[in-house]
This record gives sequence, structure tokens and C-alpha cells, in this order.
Amino acid sequence: MQIPSLLWFVHFMNLTKGQDGMNVLRCKRSSSVSTDCQAGCATCSALNGCLTCKPRLFFHLELDGMRQRGACLSSCPRGHYGTRSPHISTCTKCKADCASCFSENFCTHCHPGHFLFRGKCEQSCPQGLTANTALRECIECPPDCEMCVRRNMCTRCRADTYLLHNQCYQTCPAGFEPDLQLRQCTPKIDCEVGEWTNWGECIQKQGTVTSRKGEETRTRQVLLAPSVHGEPCPHVSENRKCVFKKKRSSRS
Repeated sequence: MQIPSLLWFVHFMNLTKGQDGMNVLRCKRSSSVSTDCQAGCATCSALNGCLTCKPRLFFHLELDGMRQRGACLSSCPRGHYGTRSPHISTCTKCKADCASCFSENFCTHCHPGHFLFRGKCEQSCPQGLTANTALRECIECPPDCEMCVRRNMCTRCRADTYLLHNQCYQTCPAGFEPDLQLRQCTPKIDCEVGEWTNWGECIQKQGTVTSRKGEETRTRQVLLAPSVHGEPCPHVSENRKCVFKKKRSSRS
């Protein structure tokens, strides 16, 4: 950050001439100094805003159209970090790929397209870490997890493991079965069937014209088909023997 030469001159005069020297300086530039300073300013001018700050405040240059004006803040704005010294505390802009930082070499949040790793913003994460696009951080996933949102929230598992409730399993828990395509543990579904229908009409067996032996059938519907590892359906059709009753011929 560059502070206009006028501001550095004022700070230099503060340190070398003391309070009396500052009073003389104020008189000499009385035509340009505003008596209505912003909150936090020790000295100011109508053109440049704050020139010096009250104790414990940070001096920061803000854009006012095409011009920069000084301001005195209790904390530096986002994208800047504060540097304290006995003479002047200033706000300095973070590095270009860093959205917010603690110091010049320690970033706390990155711009889109970069990921935070050990205080630095990287375009890609080191091997073994996952780039979290929401947090913009490089995070360490559990051993069987290929991609995760947080340390204990997996979104995709490695080969031969299956995802369930953001955790990876080599064998799905009871009540679940592995889906090889989705690589997830899905609920196991057992077959469900409906009630039997009434027995159907007794039908005479073929080739037994003279016999009265017949067969009748009843069925039931599959209400819920089973999953791959679910309980299979029982038989849905039954036959039993019956006595075939010959139809009487009608007389004319």
C-alpha cells in the first residue's frame, strides 16, 4: 500500500517536532484543514480525509471516486490486514488470490477458483486432500472416502466401498444392500404379495373325456418387487384337483 507523500510528511512532522511543531503545521495549512473531522481522526483535511488517527485505530485509504481518502477504523475491512506500530497502525491489502487474511503470509479465506491450504490459496489441493468448492478449502477426507464436504461428511466413496449416511462401508449394514452402479448402500426390499383370489372354475383335464377329474386355479398379485438381495417372492399361482361337473344338454 502506498500512502500519499503528504500523509507521510505529516506523520514525520508528528514524530520530529512534537506537539508544538504540529500546532505550527496546523496553522500553516489552516486553509486546507477541515475542523469537522470524521470519527477517529486525530487530524484531517477536506481534500484527503483523515491524515492521522487516534490511538489504537488503523489508518486506511478508501476510494472516493478516482481519489483516495484516509479513514480511521477500529478494524481493517475485509481483504485487508492490520499492522500495528508505535507510530502508525495501517491496513494493508491481502494478496490477489486471498479474500481475507490475518497477515501478509497467512490467508484465512480464498477467492473462487482457489483453495485454502495452510494459510495459502492454491489452485489445486495436494495429493490426499479434497478441494471443497463450498468452503474453498483443501480438506482431508476419511481413508475410504474419495470426496467429502467436511471431515466426517463423505459424498463419494472409493472403489469397493459403499456410501450410506455420508459414511463409507466395505459391507453394507443390516437392512441395506450394495448398489454397484451408484456405489451406495440402498435399502433392501423384500417381496410383498396380495391376497389369494377365489378358486377358479374347475376345468376338465385334457385326454380324460370320460373322467370327472378336473383342476382349478387361484392367483395372487405381486405388490412390491424385491431388490437384488431382498426376500424373493413366493409362488403366485396354485392349482388343486377338483371334480368336473358335466354340463347337462338342454332339451329342445
